[in-house]
Formats: sequence, C-alpha cells, structure tokens
Amino acid sequence: MPEFPPIILYAIPFFAFAMLLELFITTKQNIKTYTVKDAISSIAMGLGNVFLGFFSKLIVFAALYFVYDNFRFFTIPVAWWSFIILFFLDDLSYYWFHRISHENRLFWASHVIHHSSQHYNLSTALRQTWTGGFYSFIFWLWLPLLGFHPGMIVFQMAISLLYQFWIHTETINKMPKWFEAFFNTPSHHRVHHGSNPIYLDRNHAGILIIWDKMFGTFQSELKTEKVSYGLVDNIDTYNPFIIAFKEWTALIKDVFSGKISLTNRLKYLVKPPGWKHDGTGKLSTDLREEWLKNQNN
Repeated sequence: MPEFPPIILYAIPFFAFAMLLELFITTKQNIKTYTVKDAISSIAMGLGNVFLGFFSKLIVFAALYFVYDNFRFFTIPVAWWSFIILFFLDDLSYYWFHRISHENRLFWASHVIHHSSQHYNLSTALRQTWTGGFYSFIFWLWLPLLGFHPGMIVFQMAISLLYQFWIHTETINKMPKWFEAFFNTPSHHRVHHGSNPIYLDRNHAGILIIWDKMFGTFQSELKTEKVSYGLVDNIDTYNPFIIAFKEWTALIKDVFSGKISLTNRLKYLVKPPGWKHDGTGKLSTDLREEWLKNQNN
C-alpha cells in the first residue's frame, strides 16, 4: 500500500496561525466577522470531526478497498499523470456529493452543520459534520471501481478539504479574473454560505468552479445583494451537540411521527430540505423564484 502523509493533521498549526492572522486583519479593517462563542463552537465541531474521523475512515477505507480488490476494471498506477486525472474526477465527485447534500435531506442532516454559523471566517471552515464521514464516501466508490488505489483517493480528498479552508474568509474580495473563472474562491464560496434566496444551493464546487458552470448551479456574488450567512431558519445555539444532531432529530421526527403514508415517510429522506408531505413547505427553488419575481415587479 502506498503511504501518504496525514496532511490535515499536519495543517492544524497552520489553521490556528491563519485564524489569528485573519482576526488581526479583520480587526484592523473593522470587519466584525468573529465572535468568541461562535468561533469556539466551530473549533469544537472541527475537533469532534477529527476525533470521529479515526473511526469513520476505517469504514471508508474498508469500502474503497472492497471495491478496489474485488470489482476494479483496471489497475491505475500511482504516478504523476494518474494524480492529474484523479484531481478532476475527485473534484467532480465532490461537486455531486456537495450538491446532493443540499438537495437530499438525508445528506443535508449531516451537511447542515457546516452552514449553521451566521458568521463567515476561517473558523467556519472547521465547522464540520460529526456524522457525514460514515456514509458520504459512497460518492467516491466509482473511483476504486475504475482502478484508482484507495490511498490515492483518500489523499486527494484531503487535498480538496485543505484547499477549501482558505476560501472561508471576507478578507479577500476577488481573485484575478482568470482564477475566478476556473477555481473556487472566497467570493464564490461566500455565495454558497448565503441564506439569501438568490444564493441558496449555489456554487457547490470543491476546488474547480467549472462544475457549477457546467451543471447550472453557478451564481456570482452580487454587489447589490450582500451575503447573509447562516440558514433560512437559524438554530441560534453554540452547543456543539445541538449543532451536530438538531437536524437529525427533526428528520427522525418527520419520518416516524404523525399519521402519514410509508411513501411520504420515505420522501422525507430523499426530498430536499423544506419539503412537507402536506404541501406547506418551501424549497430553495421556491424561495429563489419568489425573490426573482419580486425583483422584476
């Protein structure tokens, strides 16, 4: 098995230094992006993610190796050119994982954690799920099927996660136009974290923004629409355990309570957040259409 360094663990001191530097810069620029309680909650979520990752990664490796050992079509060598191919395929996998995490409530239950802060700074990047690592890997199972070694895949996933740290900031307005055209940037990702109707469920990119442009989910940051961070209905808590499991509790309640059909119970698992079996719910697409209609009136 090829050995790759645990770059996320190695990057922890860099994360701490970068957050302190950002805090210094935002204070000088009078940008009030940090609050103590919010930052502590985000860091606690990140530490919990790292701890639980020791267990979830066992499942991930086992699943990737099972597919690789038993079903792979080819054997792709660990080489510079295979990493280039894997870079694009992993990023495509991340796009669809991220997009489905916004369009399917079962996956949203774990991903909502990352959007629960009403602030946007580097500590928000650390606000990671405690549950998603145990099942989100299914979006990457096609890669060992093609013949990519599981070690390569997990390493590339870590590179993607590391890249996405620096884009969680308000200290950078815009990158050069060529960079904005191809890569995910702070401006693009601020849109993704917006609860404004026009920004909901947009810009699911990991490293490359080209996927959003290809699949119709791209939205540029508008000068006339300042990003409002957080959720459509904010949870207003700093308790890490409530942050981690509040949506799971709500999902379980919707699935198992009330006098509804089995079909509707199952729909709560696969329909987008906001869906209600009685038709009273509003999806992000509904909110966006209402916003656009009001803009045109």
